[in-house]
Amino acid sequence: MSAQLRAAGALGPVARRVTLRAIRPYHSQLPTGGLQRTEHASRALRRSMRFPANSYHNAVIVRNASFIRLLPKLALKFARIPALFGTVMIGGVAWIQYQAIQVSNSAQEVFGNVKNTVTTTASGLWGSAVDIAEQTKRGWDNTKEELELPEWLGNLFKSEGGQEGGNNNGSGPGGPEPPKKARMGAAVGASAAAYGYDDAAEEDDRTPEEISKDDQMMYMTKMMIEIRNLLQKVGQSSTVTLPSIVVIGSQSSGKSSVLEAIVGHEFLPKGNNMITRRPIELTLVNDPKVSADYAEFPDLGLHRITDFSLVQKNLTELNQSVPEHQCVSDDPIRLTIHSPRVPDLSLIDLPGYIQVAGENQPRELKRKISELCDKYIRGPNIILAISAADVDLANSTALQASRRVDPRGERTIGVITKMDLVDPEKGAAILSDKQYPLRLGYVGVISRAPQQTGLFKRDTGALLRQISKNEKSYFSTHPEFGPDSGVNLGTVTLRKKLMHVLEQQMSSKLQDTTAAIQRELEETSYQFKVQYNEEPMTAEAYLAASLDDFKHAFKRFASSFGRPQMQQLLKEALDQRVLDQLAAKYWNKPIEDLSPAPFEPENIADLPKADPNSQFWHMQLDTATSALTRLGVGRLAATVVANAIQANVDKLVNKSTFAKHPSARQVINEAAATVLADRSYTTSDGIEFSLKPYKYEVDIQPQEWSQGRDHVAGVLKMELDQCQRAMGNLENSVGGKRKLKEVMNFVDKARKCEIVVEGETRNGAGGFSAALLQKGREAVFLRDRADIINMRIMAVKSRQCKSLENKYYCPEVFLDAVATKLTQTSVLFLNVEMLNDFYARFPREVESKLGEQMLGGGLERFASEDPRIRRHLDLIRRKELLELVLSKIEGLRRFNRSDDDVDSHNYHGHGHRAYNGNLGKKNSSREGSGSSRGRFGF
Repeated sequence: MSAQLRAAGALGPVARRVTLRAIRPYHSQLPTGGLQRTEHASRALRRSMRFPANSYHNAVIVRNASFIRLLPKLALKFARIPALFGTVMIGGVAWIQYQAIQVSNSAQEVFGNVKNTVTTTASGLWGSAVDIAEQTKRGWDNTKEELELPEWLGNLFKSEGGQEGGNNNGSGPGGPEPPKKARMGAAVGASAAAYGYDDAAEEDDRTPEEISKDDQMMYMTKMMIEIRNLLQKVGQSSTVTLPSIVVIGSQSSGKSSVLEAIVGHEFLPKGNNMITRRPIELTLVNDPKVSADYAEFPDLGLHRITDFSLVQKNLTELNQSVPEHQCVSDDPIRLTIHSPRVPDLSLIDLPGYIQVAGENQPRELKRKISELCDKYIRGPNIILAISAADVDLANSTALQASRRVDPRGERTIGVITKMDLVDPEKGAAILSDKQYPLRLGYVGVISRAPQQTGLFKRDTGALLRQISKNEKSYFSTHPEFGPDSGVNLGTVTLRKKLMHVLEQQMSSKLQDTTAAIQRELEETSYQFKVQYNEEPMTAEAYLAASLDDFKHAFKRFASSFGRPQMQQLLKEALDQRVLDQLAAKYWNKPIEDLSPAPFEPENIADLPKADPNSQFWHMQLDTATSALTRLGVGRLAATVVANAIQANVDKLVNKSTFAKHPSARQVINEAAATVLADRSYTTSDGIEFSLKPYKYEVDIQPQEWSQGRDHVAGVLKMELDQCQRAMGNLENSVGGKRKLKEVMNFVDKARKCEIVVEGETRNGAGGFSAALLQKGREAVFLRDRADIINMRIMAVKSRQCKSLENKYYCPEVFLDAVATKLTQTSVLFLNVEMLNDFYARFPREVESKLGEQMLGGGLERFASEDPRIRRHLDLIRRKELLELVLSKIEGLRRFNRSDDDVDSHNYHGHGHRAYNGNLGKKNSSREGSGSSRGRFGF
């Protein structure tokens, strides 16, 4: 349809380089200072001390210098280096501060911070002396045992040289602690660091048998936590679970401080208002191979975060993501911390209980927190009930909540914080559990590290050591907490108790869990056989099969889409441009108003009888032809073909399995667009270059004229059909043919001046509304256009248009022949420059982009987007996880049997020693786990 017909409204819408010059001293012949001055001074001193200067001067340069011979020179050089004075001065200040606060509980901590500050400050100044130290190191190694250095110089060497000062084995004073004796057991002494003995003020007074038992227990706990994590992935059944430790307590009860003391880092959100709004599932992993503690957020894809301030920031943001009107959310935040100094534990931190909602908090906040906590403290989870010592246990919200679900206190551990805020007698009475007894007992802690009053910041990496030292300092000064009191005290004891209780609770549930897993596995295997006939399926196989099917479909499309199809698409686009030029140069124009029709001296109806040499009709055809050849056929051709290919690719995707995967579908469409865009400009430029001769003169052959005559008749017929359909739409819109005819008669009379219309108003004219008059003008335009097209169809079929010589009488035929010529030439470049390149590159581009998207868990997300495949993969994954859990349990069973053999050997050969976990005399009988077989019930 022509542009004018569309405009009538009858149809629907369509490094600087900087040269660093060496600045040479203008007194280059003189020593300028620093080491050069020191060298001259050394020579003068050597002459005054009658050193054999010539002998040293003639020595080989690469020879190791004797340290005794270089000592005077070295001392004078150090005397000239500002680093030495800065180091001695700062060291003196540090020593004074250390002596001033030595009596405090954090003296060792402050001294460590002072030492770090001194090292940091002096490192820049000391850099200028490093070369001298390296020159004398080999001489020092040869003479260090014969020469006694001053203490300050020896310390200076040790501080800068690390282990070069002679304490490589850690045996000297100030060196590292000697390595502990190798211990028996699964983890070979790993429990010492996990319990906190290596990083706390307490001494490890366990016997070798107890250490071996603790190591074995720690190994078994690690394996059971792995089993528990696997069972969490299995899901869909509450029968296949193992317990976790759920931490509950009211706000400001010290709950966060207890968790941070257990972990050894400050990482939980801090704030005056309610910060914890989501459960934090914290998994502690004891990893002796880790050099630096790090945290991971597995659900967020964040790994190996060594800066725990970032952990705190992430936890704060994740908690604040819960809207205030929602109060709390049961969507957990999963956090894993790896360290050689943490025990293997599974902890869940919950929002703290509140008594009254704040002014800006919802009224149902208290109820929602209670419901969330009740969800987690159900069996078989272990409850860690946090209560402050300065609050009566009768008012402890944590103990009240635990008694609702654990009335006998069989799986509740009471933790009393802030023990230093009450009288020792009252604190000992609380811990003796006489009023509110718990089977697992109470542990008293002072989990808040003492405030640093010195000049330097506290080392947060030694949090457990600071807390343990503070606890030991307080508890040791009060006889109520003495060895015979029978109460459990300290964070180190709490760590060990948590491990023992978790291991016992897990082992007591493991046999029932094993039976439940076996039943789940049998059911899953049956479903796998019935639904999928045990057909294996992986996400990789599904992606490969989907990609192969798409490639085969694309290959079929490539064999069916070639030059003929491109020529047809481009010719249809140019046919529309031909109609636009005919409408602009020959046909009627849209009617804008009701004014009389302008006089046309040269009318299209008079063309068959016009003078053959008429300049008007010659100019009309020449300008129409020039507009057609200069409209930008190259860009039009590239755009038309690219859009057609893109549409066909989209159809292929809709028929493939990728239709169910929005992300993959987008990747494929982007791959097609990328390849087409790469060749679009090159192809259009080539087409324009090849069409350049046609912009000046187009030579049409008789055969081309004949083909154009046959083809343009069909194009005109389609345009006539468009006009008739548009007329029918107008009749329906105004209420019928009769109504439209009345309006058209009024418009015709106005244009012929039979009716005087002084001007259209917004309300219309002649009794017709403005909208109705607009419809009438469109109808008159379509009627006149249809009359002209009918006339031109007859002219094209007439004898006059059979001859190429009469091209000015038949502009439709000539323009159609020109369009055909432009199409044929353009298709040659399209086929070579665009289509063949697309067929070669597109499959590789799809594979590359899909491969990039499948990284980092994208493959699993891709497969899970198809519900049918997701169910298949979930069933296979569930079956594999259950089988893996059973294999882990069997490994634990074998380890238990070997442990039984060791126990039997120790009993008969060395005497049996009861294992009570070293948790205090009062609870030893209740917490003793006996043999490993008794713990696991195998």
